[in-house]
Amino acid sequence: MRIIGGEHGGRKFNPPAKCRIQGLQRILPKKDYLKCRSINWILESLKTLDLFGGTGSISYELASRGVPNLTIVEKDIAMYEFIKNTAATLRLDNFKVVKMDVFKFIESTTDTFDLIFAGPPYALTTINDLPRLIFEKRLLHKGGWFILEHTPRNDYKTFPHYLTERNYGTTVFTTFIEERE
Repeated sequence: MRIIGGEHGGRKFNPPAKCRIQGLQRILPKKDYLKCRSINWILESLKTLDLFGGTGSISYELASRGVPNLTIVEKDIAMYEFIKNTAATLRLDNFKVVKMDVFKFIESTTDTFDLIFAGPPYALTTINDLPRLIFEKRLLHKGGWFILEHTPRNDYKTFPHYLTERNYGTTVFTTFIEERE
């Protein structure tokens, strides 16, 4: 795996063999990557949360593009250690890595975020609880986005905070927005 852009663009890292791949390249196809570069300055003030951190690749991309405040939640000890070690290798001191079940974290945190990304295992039976819990717990700032990676069998178009989705065959990214006053 590699970091696509920003300060650490081109850096490669090797996650443990058992991990799932959830790189930013699946969110941003190559033609969209160039558009992404033009908005990097927006990222420099974000506070982000990466649920089901996996390899941490989403947060490495965000950190590489200047996001100053990143929290990653991962309960698997091997992946948790991998994220911590990779962040140390990349000298990312704006990382907060939490070893905890995502649902317990959502219940216990008092933090709020500008961007929340969740790339849960596709077999997760409680995936439909994630959008509801994120908004019930008011984890997003006004105007904040929640991006959920899922399969086409899940449909969130009728969810009150639904904004848009991008379908890439077996992977869908649905974006929700916090619009409260």
